[in-house]
Amino acid sequence: MKSLFNSQIGLVGKVMDMQLKRQNVIASNLANIDTPNYKPRELEFEKELQSALGLDMRGRMSLTSTGHMPTAFNPDNFGPEWHKQFKPRQIHGEDRVNLDKEMAKHAKNQLQYSALAQIQAKNFEGLSTLIQDAKMA
Repeated sequence: MKSLFNSQIGLVGKVMDMQLKRQNVIASNLANIDTPNYKPRELEFEKELQSALGLDMRGRMSLTSTGHMPTAFNPDNFGPEWHKQFKPRQIHGEDRVNLDKEMAKHAKNQLQYSALAQIQAKNFEGLSTLIQDAKMA
């Protein structure tokens, strides 16, 4: 059954979910900045997203033959990859949460989430316009 929502709305929603999960990981790292032996965690999903979309690292479609059609994106086929930095030796300052790095990750993630929210708002605005136009016809 065809959905009323196009695949872009589902894709943007899934990426926003991943960005929110990343923000929670960053917040957890910051909350444990003074916790002894706490290793900062990271959440990465960009490579899995590109793979699920069938894109190469430069954002181009990766097809094995020019006759192949790109497959439809299924947002349930990708998810986050968790990383916990593990360093067997302890060097003061290196094996801990770095406040500057975490704050930079936080700011970058927040900007990306805001941009995605704007894209999603435009998607719904377009959908609303389409519905209003259909009512008038």
